[in-house]
Order: sequence, then C-alpha cells, then structure tokens
Amino acid sequence: MQFRTGTTDDVATLWALRTRCVRETCSSHYPPEVIAPWSASPPPSQYARLLGQGGCVVAEDAQGALLGFGVFDSDANEVDALFVDPGRGGQGIGQALMQRLLAMADPTREVVLSASLNAVAFYQRQGFVADREELYPHPSGVALASVRMHRPV
Repeated sequence: MQFRTGTTDDVATLWALRTRCVRETCSSHYPPEVIAPWSASPPPSQYARLLGQGGCVVAEDAQGALLGFGVFDSDANEVDALFVDPGRGGQGIGQALMQRLLAMADPTREVVLSASLNAVAFYQRQGFVADREELYPHPSGVALASVRMHRPV
C-alpha cells in the first residue's frame, strides 16, 4: 500500500468510490429512500477546496488502484471524509488513512467528525468519543442520521 496527496484532478475518481461506499456499505444502516439521493449527489464545492489545500490522502495498491481516501479540513480540525473500497475492508487501510489525517491536525485542538451510523465503531477504535446523535444536513437534501464525535487532545 502506498499513499499520496490527493489533488483536484482526483475529485471524480474519489467521488465514484465514495458513491460505491454509500451504496454498498452505508446501506446496512440507512433505508433506500436515504441512500438513493445521498449516493446520487455531486461532490460538494468544499472537496475541490480541501483537495487544493493538500487536505486529502489517497491510498493505492502497488499498481496504482484506489484503495481508499480521507479528507481533512484543517480550518475546522475535522475529518471531512474517510472511505475504503468496500471489497478491501478490514485490511487496515482505514486505520492507516486515519493516522495520516490525524497527522494534519492541530495537536492543541480536538479533532471532530460526523460519523455515518455504519462507521461509529470504526471511529471509536481510532480513539474518537461519541458526543451526540444528530441529523447532518446533507447537500442532497436528506437529513442523514449521524453521530458527532471528537478525539480528545
């Protein structure tokens, strides 16, 4: 496994993996009427900005195939996204990406994130603590049930 910084040229490829993850992984915790608009939504404008600022880590195999990616918003000290190819779960890819995202964080502030329901246990294993359940106002127009979490300093 190798890592590189994602660029704005990667947005379409990364978004395609994100869409697969929503359909294949998140569907275990969300009904079809939520998955459909969520998975059909285009990349938010913040993706290009965050990737342009160097806030994306891409994991690839030795042949350059996409294994997963993570996006970090340094202004908010927030993990904005973390997705692993659904066929490659449980291989340490997510944990390795998280370590790289946390290396971008301001060590004097808590790192925060909004976890999809299927990802809460993963984030807890990475040292995050659940604060509250919330409805995340997704740009697609659906209110996604999620859990606001933080990683103590």
